[in-house]
Amino acid sequence: MTGTSVDGRAGIDAGLVKRLVEGQFPQWADLAVEPVEVDGWDNRTYRLGDRMTVRLPTAEGYVAAVDKETIWIPRLAPHLPVAVPPVLGRGAPAEGYPYPWSVRGWLPGVTADRAEIADVSAFAVEVAGFIRALQACDAVGGPTAGRHSWFRGCPPASYDAETRRCLEALSGRIDTGRAAEVWAAALEAGWDADPVWFHGDIAVGNLLVVDGRLAAVIDFGTSGVGDPACDLVIAWTFFAGESRRAFRAAVAQDDGMWARARGWALWKAMLVLVGALDNGEHAVAADGGRVIGEILLGD
Repeated sequence: MTGTSVDGRAGIDAGLVKRLVEGQFPQWADLAVEPVEVDGWDNRTYRLGDRMTVRLPTAEGYVAAVDKETIWIPRLAPHLPVAVPPVLGRGAPAEGYPYPWSVRGWLPGVTADRAEIADVSAFAVEVAGFIRALQACDAVGGPTAGRHSWFRGCPPASYDAETRRCLEALSGRIDTGRAAEVWAAALEAGWDADPVWFHGDIAVGNLLVVDGRLAAVIDFGTSGVGDPACDLVIAWTFFAGESRRAFRAAVAQDDGMWARARGWALWKAMLVLVGALDNGEHAVAADGGRVIGEILLGD
């Protein structure tokens, strides 16, 4: 999840980041520290000068990603078709901040939801190419999907109880009969191939665009080795019609993978919709309803 950056969220502000950098990376102590315009939820991100960022987990549940990304992003990067965040340093808890943190290289681009993309189908093919290249990376020794990946890469059944609660909560608001069929198909379509690398959050906020082309993929915090069905969710959250067909053809996955991917997309979209309705977030609710409609179309 991404949104407009708010300095001070989760107890993290520019002053804290400045003190952490001064204490542990004195070579960068004179550089300005400013919140990024668009921030994520799992981490706070700040610009450090013109060429770097500082990334700090907002809660204990996101801490495992720091070392995972520090170790694995440099190993994956040479095999991927677009840029991924360069890891420049790992910070330690200090100044009252209790978690490890990291310094990354700044990657230019605009997130896909804010970018002008003239040919969305061509963009879909580029995203598919990234996913296939990631799946082709050597998975030996990689972090097996589990709690650190928020169960991305695991069977959709990891969220069965939550999905069923959402189905009950949304009765009368969506076609819960059709949604239950989609979820049942996801549960039935098991994964029996060798585990491969997955990103875990191929979402518009993590895809950077330059001149209408995919330029970089960021935020590998939910990455790991397992079932990559979760990486196909963008087929319904961003692509539609011709671009979805182009993505499906280019990513070249079997029907079972698509059934599980549709289940992942449905779980998250229903969860977002329930939360938005509870909180009176009408725009978020409308988008959640739109995504669910796309998922239930069955194409």
